[in-house]
Amino acid sequence: MFRPKGPACQSCGMPLSRDPRGGGTNADGSLSSEYCSHCYQKGVFTQPDITAAEMTTLVEGKLRSMHFPGFLARRFAKDVPTLRRWRKQAARPAVATSRGDEARAG
Repeated sequence: MFRPKGPACQSCGMPLSRDPRGGGTNADGSLSSEYCSHCYQKGVFTQPDITAAEMTTLVEGKLRSMHFPGFLARRFAKDVPTLRRWRKQAARPAVATSRGDEARAG
């Protein structure tokens, strides 16, 4: 739709061409071809405990702070759960706890 061409961060969706550092870094110091410098440094996620829903909210807020109209910020942010980092999280099966509640496995 309105996305720049080229790869995007597989955690937040930011176009890697817009990353001031050219991308995140792998453990060996090389540039990551999948993640931006805001999400991934030295081979680990900068926010390892954030959920897809929290990242969606963070992305929408960042886009709004950059003066994106609300409808566009929501449109771009809604794609976050489909990115590679979050697909694994969404694929985890729910398991019943001793109280009968559902919890995410992992």
